[in-house]
Amino acid sequence: MSQFNAEATGVYLITVTPFTDSGALDLESTDRMVDFCLDCGVTGLTVLGIMGEASKLTAEESTLFVKQVLARVAGRVPVVVGASSAGFAPMRELTDSVMSLGAAGVMVAPPSTLRTDEQILAYFEMVSQTLGAAVPWVLQDHPVATGVQMSTAVIKQIIKNSPSCVMLKHEDCPGLTKLSSIRAASASGELRRVSILTGNGGGLFLPEELTRGADGAMTGFAYPEMMVDVCRAHAAGEIERAHDIFDAYLPLARYEQQSGIGLAVRKHLLAERGVIKSAAIRKPGPKLSAQDLADITRLSARQARRLAEIS
Repeated sequence: MSQFNAEATGVYLITVTPFTDSGALDLESTDRMVDFCLDCGVTGLTVLGIMGEASKLTAEESTLFVKQVLARVAGRVPVVVGASSAGFAPMRELTDSVMSLGAAGVMVAPPSTLRTDEQILAYFEMVSQTLGAAVPWVLQDHPVATGVQMSTAVIKQIIKNSPSCVMLKHEDCPGLTKLSSIRAASASGELRRVSILTGNGGGLFLPEELTRGADGAMTGFAYPEMMVDVCRAHAAGEIERAHDIFDAYLPLARYEQQSGIGLAVRKHLLAERGVIKSAAIRKPGPKLSAQDLADITRLSARQARRLAEIS
């Protein structure tokens, strides 16, 4: 199995959580989704993220879903589990549960109540204590979703304070300067090196982020093969090819990142591709209009033509 540590590279795909039309967990589609992701060549999976509708699951459903994913993965790639919570007791409970099932680590984002640098640092000190030294974890920097702005200096201090923080999920946008600054700190010896995987919506800045020193991507997209192929081409020094592949998918990736309906677009595309049986989103959730579906059909056709041109 690929190792989940500070040297992690590649694509850790943020998965959706498949539901039936009635809103129940669809474990059959979950198996099919895992197979699809592995066939696309992902390095790892990340489950129970924001786009995985984690907040809509009960504690029992969360454990059941993670158990199903881990059983299907069968140790072939690391699985990271979102463990962000308003309280430390449920964070610890979920972490203990998924680590005992075989998860590789957990991901934690700051709660929206944090405002000052001192509050953020104190919170992540408690995160480290709660998780324990034996649990590798990902620091998620996603201010658009959390409302919490973590400066470069604060992120560096969190990493210094917690040896078990092995990865930064970099989702600040615009955030290229922050990414460059953290990598420069590692290069100078000021900061130990951690893996940096980018999460800006479907990899919207992936080629540039890789050039700035990112090790790969940790985000979701209905076409994960795009991120896999871009990362592989970039690692091989084929920078222009990486950009060409990215450009072919960009209009659809951009469309999928619309606020409000983005998850509905992603699930619709995954259902169209036969990955999941239903595009259902657990309530409350958006529905696509006829005009949305027409846009998606047109963009998918254009994407297929552009891919044919560069193949």
